[in-house]
Amino acid sequence: MTLDTPTFAAPPRTVTVEVWSDVACPWCWIGKRRFATALRAFPHRDHVEVVWRSYQLSPETPTGPGRPEIDALVEAKGLPRDRVEEMFARVAAVGAADGLHYDFATTLAFNTFDAHRLLHLAREAGGAPLVDATMETLFSAHFEEGTDLGADGALVTAAARAGFAAHGWDDARVAAALAGDDAADAVRDDLATARSIGVTGVPFFVVDRRYAVSGAQPAEVFAQLLDAGWREANPLVAAPTADACTDGTC
Repeated sequence: MTLDTPTFAAPPRTVTVEVWSDVACPWCWIGKRRFATALRAFPHRDHVEVVWRSYQLSPETPTGPGRPEIDALVEAKGLPRDRVEEMFARVAAVGAADGLHYDFATTLAFNTFDAHRLLHLAREAGGAPLVDATMETLFSAHFEEGTDLGADGALVTAAARAGFAAHGWDDARVAAALAGDDAADAVRDDLATARSIGVTGVPFFVVDRRYAVSGAQPAEVFAQLLDAGWREANPLVAAPTADACTDGTC
């Protein structure tokens, strides 16, 4: 008896991973790094499209200059300050294991709506690579450097650092887009979709709107998510052979 050789029924179909995330969410940065680790090791990574979606953990945060994150959380959640400090310390310790250096003593709470607009502009300007670079820039500025991303011009500076200029977007063009309403509808669409599919916390990873994982899971869990989505999108079939058993009499 000869073993059948599994083959794809058709050319591999690209799977889409949508990730709802907020740039003011420390677990989202950790989840992003862990997902990237899983994706790098995934044998079919060239057929995986990653789309980052907008989510706001605190949409009620006032626009304009930020305020100390710890003050905002103590007020919003009604938690004792020492309890919030313990939460920050835990996140910082977990992040350090993934190569991230959180400095919650300088982190400022700000309304993230315009930061999400910038991420959509990055997609328009330079596609997925520029989105990734912009996300990393925003996360680092917010959590490591204590940058007030709600201050005038801060997002323009972040765009320059992320590499917008290499795609024909100088500071003036970015500033003009942010001064207007560019990409605001795209952010609202992401937020509405999140509500419609039941996203209540981030990061939230969805493969082809069929398989989902919530939270900054270990890379191994993301690998399983990718594999499940891939197998669903690209079922295997057996190539016929002349001496295959079909009736159980072998």
